[in-house]
Amino acid sequence: MMFDFKSIIEKYNMKINGVLHIGAHHGQEHSSYKDNNVSKIVYFEPLKSNFEVLKSKVNDDSILHNIALGSENKEIEMFVETANSGQSSSILEPGLHLTQYPHITFNHKEVVNMKRLDDVIYNTNKDYNFICIDVQGYELEVFKGSTKILENIDYIVAEINRDEVYKNCTKIDELSEFLGNYGFKLVEENWCGGTWGDGLFVKQ
Repeated sequence: MMFDFKSIIEKYNMKINGVLHIGAHHGQEHSSYKDNNVSKIVYFEPLKSNFEVLKSKVNDDSILHNIALGSENKEIEMFVETANSGQSSSILEPGLHLTQYPHITFNHKEVVNMKRLDDVIYNTNKDYNFICIDVQGYELEVFKGSTKILENIDYIVAEINRDEVYKNCTKIDELSEFLGNYGFKLVEENWCGGTWGDGLFVKQ
């Protein structure tokens, strides 16, 4: 997450019941969640090597799922890199990423299990009302499989793109339009990567 978690909580007077963190990597945000009194956390991380690190670092009652999320339930290949500790790995084929970050090479593929979020989490009582998602341009497909969940979400921090960092990746306008159908408004953007960054969506 490129936003400071405590700062956006205070700025937007957020009341967070629980977090769904999609694309957890090594759980870098875990201490921020705990420091801000978030007790219910579910992490999703599809790559086996990253998931093993995540398990070693998150030793509380958080829920960990070694799966990818998308709009279908199936097995799918991911493009995997190791130079950036797997953070740039994606279901989508790399595009501009190859020229923007030439030192990061996608040297193998890994078959992962993909599920729809609506088939994994039951959230009828707003147990979780904050989503943080960083899936390297695949965000729209994840949300297509999360339409029931979105009804009870109040805040979303999502990776955003304005160019094809990954081929056919979700662009900011597409994501804003889709989430707008569920009452979300893009209230803040952080273009830390130039062509990519984070967006904060708040339900109106």
